[in-house]
Amino acid sequence: MKEINLKWFSVTKTELYIILGAIIAPFIFYFSPYIQGLLIFIMMWVILGSSWNLLAGYTGQVSFGHAAYFGIGAYAAALPFYHWHISPWWGLLTGGIAAVILGYLLGIIVFRLRGPYFALGTLATAEILRIAFGEEEWLTNGHNGILYITTWVTKLPYYFIVLAIALGAVFSIKAVMHSKAGFYFLSIREDEDAAKAIGIDTAKYKNISMAISTFWAGTAGAFYMIYMGFIDPEIVFALHNISIITILVGILGGVGTIWGPAVGAVIMVFVQELFRSAFFGLAPRWVGNIHALVFGLLVIFVILYMAGGVVGDWDLIAKKFRRTKPKEAKA
Repeated sequence: MKEINLKWFSVTKTELYIILGAIIAPFIFYFSPYIQGLLIFIMMWVILGSSWNLLAGYTGQVSFGHAAYFGIGAYAAALPFYHWHISPWWGLLTGGIAAVILGYLLGIIVFRLRGPYFALGTLATAEILRIAFGEEEWLTNGHNGILYITTWVTKLPYYFIVLAIALGAVFSIKAVMHSKAGFYFLSIREDEDAAKAIGIDTAKYKNISMAISTFWAGTAGAFYMIYMGFIDPEIVFALHNISIITILVGILGGVGTIWGPAVGAVIMVFVQELFRSAFFGLAPRWVGNIHALVFGLLVIFVILYMAGGVVGDWDLIAKKFRRTKPKEAKA
């Protein structure tokens, strides 16, 4: 497969088709703001899934608290507006930086832990922030939330902004994984003690992975604030609706693959909307309340039959569905 190479940057022919399709998609559904809105959320989950995948899938540091970075990014955009009427659009820069600072401070503590203890440490951080931001009304307006009148009525500008961010996340992570740092990340994932024994500064490279991961998660949070126009702690620091769904996106698409989170985001948004709308009104209303159960069953299915996710096990999936050529009859 041919590639376009510009020093550290490379794009395959297939990736060019994906980018072109993503650019054309909102125009195909130009008269359907509903579908355009779903496309925006797909791109937002691509950013979150890719950021989690770098830290968990490539570096082996499985986080259950990505809502912490998403929420901090959202509030980095919202608080200057709430207190000083500074445009939330600045949050697309400050949101990522705020999340990196949080990730660095958190890393000092949680990187001393491994395995499930690390995961629980990140989960606890997100929950602490959710409670703290809900109680400190003088700072965050508490559970009343912060409201912002969105800039545009049409969804197209938001889509292309979030598309640019998503492409930035995917290709920056791809570039990192093709660099020396990427090989160090993989070494840490496979055996951190062995990586340390051969001279890799594991603490340094875990912090680098954390910084890149949290930057994109924080940027996604800032975009969410700008697009939705309202946030509160229960929304942006939510364990289920942010942290767990982020993990599902990575698992469904394929952990440790560049485009896995993108595929996982499409599947997740499609399935979620299908059940939330009760199959667009064709099924009984109670169907709309079981989307969480469906996600759980879907993850179990993937773990049992496609441990590498859709992208990771694509060759096996294609092999099963590939038609075998009929044998020629002997003369």
